[in-house]
Amino acid sequence: MRALGRFDPQLPRQVWLLQAGGVVNSFGNGVVLPFLVIYLHDVRGFGLGTAGLAIAVASAAQLAAGIGAGPIIDRFGPRPTLAVGLILQAVGFGLLPLVRHPWHAFVLLAIEGAGSSGFWPSQSTLVARLTPGARRHAAFAQQRLTMNLGIGLGGLAGGLIAHVSNPRTFTVLFLLDAVTFLGYVGMIALIDDPGVDVDETMAPASYGAVFRDRTFLGLWGLNFLFVSAGYSLINLFPQFARDHSHVSEREIGLIFAVNTGVIVLAQLPLSRWIEGKRRMRALALMPALWAVAWLLVDGTGAWLDATPAFIAFAVAAGLLGVGECFHGPAHQALVADIAPAQLRGRYFAVHSLSWGLAGTVGPAAGGFILAAAPFALWPLASAVCVFAVGGALAMERFIPPRLRRIPRDEASIPGLAEPAPV
Repeated sequence: MRALGRFDPQLPRQVWLLQAGGVVNSFGNGVVLPFLVIYLHDVRGFGLGTAGLAIAVASAAQLAAGIGAGPIIDRFGPRPTLAVGLILQAVGFGLLPLVRHPWHAFVLLAIEGAGSSGFWPSQSTLVARLTPGARRHAAFAQQRLTMNLGIGLGGLAGGLIAHVSNPRTFTVLFLLDAVTFLGYVGMIALIDDPGVDVDETMAPASYGAVFRDRTFLGLWGLNFLFVSAGYSLINLFPQFARDHSHVSEREIGLIFAVNTGVIVLAQLPLSRWIEGKRRMRALALMPALWAVAWLLVDGTGAWLDATPAFIAFAVAAGLLGVGECFHGPAHQALVADIAPAQLRGRYFAVHSLSWGLAGTVGPAAGGFILAAAPFALWPLASAVCVFAVGGALAMERFIPPRLRRIPRDEASIPGLAEPAPV
């Protein structure tokens, strides 16, 4: 049996190629995301509330465009939809150096958000199509690993490049990010979409079936909590660390590198560890760890400074990373499993709305809370995470019995393409 932590050689080559493109693309995201609020606030002089609202606009645009993405994916396929989404994101981030007024940022981040509405559901649909059901949890876990590997390397690079005293360094960040989006477009041309069976294409396809799926709606609500109190607040964390504990830009890059490094090291071992275990109990571990991490962030900002604060923030980032490792194999793969093949684009499009809506609410509310009462934000986020723990455990009885446990690894699965080299 393979040792824990190795890449999964049972995944088809096309999945590996897709994930290679994702590494390049996520490197660019890692370069930019830790420093976006810092750029808007410290370089362009926008208030923290305005900076948070600008990020929320991107999520709002993703929310507005998301419903239209599902039918496009199901009708025209995930590959062209993914390519268009990447181009829009390249435009949105690549033109950020031109921002001089808040409305400039709102427009460009809205373009980026519209691109994101096509990016996430089309990429997830393509992964689901390329991967047999028994290995989807592994595919989504490995996708999360490769993306975070790129983000971690990007965070390190961004920390070395970005300096508030020199706005041109942020121009380098944004243009580099845009180039990685376009590089991913080139990689997509090398991937073959297997499509769906003829019988499945003839089946009725509408959003009505999606919104009647109570299990899916429960998972949607859970993901809204995860994003609003978890993922979306990570963008506000660097400003808090810089303002209250005097952590430098380089140290912020290192903190994000710790977060993604932990994910890279822990994702596959944890994905193997939870095979055969109850899916929702595994998923509940994510918000539980996040609740602890946010309390540690709050205490660090209140009591520690400089190097001790950097170490404590890095520990919190590590806890966030360990928690995140459960999302792909436990949650994302479940959405793919419960969605009929001909509706998978719509399912993932609606699912991405939970990211868009929570990504709007989280930064918008969090930015104003951070400006008015910064030490209240993290305990509130922790409380929401604790509530999400209870929600995940309560959801188990609504999961179809055959999907309540994460599939175990099999030595061989008929019909798979030749294993990719490790």
